[in-house]
Amino acid sequence: MLFYLTTLNLARFLQDDSPDLGDNPDWQTVAVVDAWKHSDFLCKNYILNGLDNVLYNVYSPMVNAKALWESLERKYKREDADSKKFVVGKFLDFKMVDSKTVISQVQEFQLIMHDIHAEGMVLGESFQVAALIEKLPPTWKDFKNYLKHKRKEMKLEDLIVRLRIEEDNRQSEKKAVHKFEIDDIHVNTIMETRNALFFEDVFPYKVA
Repeated sequence: MLFYLTTLNLARFLQDDSPDLGDNPDWQTVAVVDAWKHSDFLCKNYILNGLDNVLYNVYSPMVNAKALWESLERKYKREDADSKKFVVGKFLDFKMVDSKTVISQVQEFQLIMHDIHAEGMVLGESFQVAALIEKLPPTWKDFKNYLKHKRKEMKLEDLIVRLRIEEDNRQSEKKAVHKFEIDDIHVNTIMETRNALFFEDVFPYKVA
């Protein structure tokens, strides 16, 4: 809307007050004031025309374009500030857990960063990398320390690739251990149980 009013040479009416007629105005002063009021009327109604129908009735009683603009700024700049606080709160509260895959949580982190940038808050890539490392889940403590002590600075994309590789390796190791346990269960294994019943002397086990 500000850009639109600027192209129409009406943006100054968002800040300027109406010129004063004085006690004994001459015809030139009256003409200037009338021209100002006409342009202010146009500016005000261009803004009103851009509002949703529900908001039109709320803001149409405003006396001039400046009062209307200031009222809209008070409302929506405050909402913008609240939105920023909410996004920052999401960023600070975000912490990865072991019950979900790291890569899926990295995607959640990226969405939060997108919202932060959309609110006009810019966080450098080195900060994002450090924050993502810090938010890794508890079982990644050793890998987190390894990443922290790396001297070469990483890009966010490089860090995500490393996390993906590490998670794939961990999943492969888990599968290997699980397979080993299943294959080895019948070899040199003693199984202990309570309240067991033995049927050596009961048919069909009675006869060797």
